[in-house]
Amino acid sequence: MKRLMLIATLLLAAFTASADHVKVRLYSTTSISTLNISFDLGSYNLYGISAKGGEIQLLEDMVSEGRSVLVYTEGNQLHVSVNEDDLGLFHSLRLEATDTACILCLNPVGNDANAPGAKQRTYEGDLEVGMLPDGSLCIVNDVEFETYIAGVTQSEIYGHHSDIFRIQAIISRTWALRNINKHASDGYNFCDQVHCQAYLNRCIRPDIMMGTIQSSGETLVDSTGALIETPFHSNSGGQTANSEDVWRAALPYLRSVPDTFSFRMRQSDWTRTIPIDRWLNYFSRTHKLNTSDSTVLDSLLHFTQESRRARLLGVPLTRVRSDMQLKSTFFSVTPDSASGNVILHGHGYGHGVGLSQEGAIRMVTLGYSYDSILFHYYTGAVIHHDPTANHSYVEHYADRLAHIIDEDSRKQTQVRSKKDDWLGRLFRLRDREEREEIYIEAEQDNEQDWQYEW
Repeated sequence: MKRLMLIATLLLAAFTASADHVKVRLYSTTSISTLNISFDLGSYNLYGISAKGGEIQLLEDMVSEGRSVLVYTEGNQLHVSVNEDDLGLFHSLRLEATDTACILCLNPVGNDANAPGAKQRTYEGDLEVGMLPDGSLCIVNDVEFETYIAGVTQSEIYGHHSDIFRIQAIISRTWALRNINKHASDGYNFCDQVHCQAYLNRCIRPDIMMGTIQSSGETLVDSTGALIETPFHSNSGGQTANSEDVWRAALPYLRSVPDTFSFRMRQSDWTRTIPIDRWLNYFSRTHKLNTSDSTVLDSLLHFTQESRRARLLGVPLTRVRSDMQLKSTFFSVTPDSASGNVILHGHGYGHGVGLSQEGAIRMVTLGYSYDSILFHYYTGAVIHHDPTANHSYVEHYADRLAHIIDEDSRKQTQVRSKKDDWLGRLFRLRDREEREEIYIEAEQDNEQDWQYEW
């Protein structure tokens, strides 16, 4: 039985009727055949399913730190063992957390460990492992929705101010609720890559969790109350793009706006050098432009964008960006006859539609409120506050989390262990509070087991 059931109802408490848990496929762009699963916090029950739709069998209970589960493909089944104890072959398996404060660690092993994107990761919640048609593992995290949002926020943006994370959490939550069934035909809700939203680890930073908590129950809607699309990108380069200039639909809340806040940031500017012959051949062969025509030639070699444009001689700049692997469509072209190259002077990074993350970071540091930042990038949008979100829980545990953040800031140089994780510390505080209410002081012989020591 899960003791506290906290992450959703206690830490964040911001679920809607449509999503309190989500299933997210992990390592979705990597073929993995062998996985080692270890445990950083709490314990898990391990279940095996012998056939599709078959009976669920408890294989091991209370698997925790010091033990590991090894899973690898064998024919069309999964071979499962715990600490070298062979448990047999199964169609699929499930690791189910016995408490809310549980963390598991995923380690692709063997040749899989060298595959792109196969780094070690940690996650909260439950884990399901099955097999894909190509014989590789399908690894799915069954996790509380808001815990997922915190992990996405950590994966998608950088910074050190809670409002930055609040903003990212709101747009990530809005996108997730609007696209909750994106991978329904595959048996899960989302993948862990930018095809959906990056979800490359559990949230390990308490300040990011704090920003997510502060956004509890908040989403972006249009004038009719419908959830909006909330695309975002790294840096606009000084001006965001209209949605129809990148995709097909012209959406009223995704309008091009001036964005000087994106200047002088990490991804503000870029330069790319391309041989003139390659540049001209690309347009003549791929887009059938007559590059021997002096007017066409001049346009291709002396292209400027003082403000964003969607096309170059009728060619969509989104296509040029994709084919040439450019950082953005916001660039100008000048020839360098001495070297035989064209030089692309570009601005920004990403598709340019919606929120510029680095612009938002700059606005936060300048003192703009989180809502005014969202309204700057999403024209006419409204923040909807979900009245069903349990804000009393949020406020109560935000105080505890603020204490942990303050404690960390004062002890930055100290070496920490897995037991220093904010989640474990928060739950120990909760347990001690409840035990002081329930137990007689003389009977609290093991209180020192829960004391937090640096």
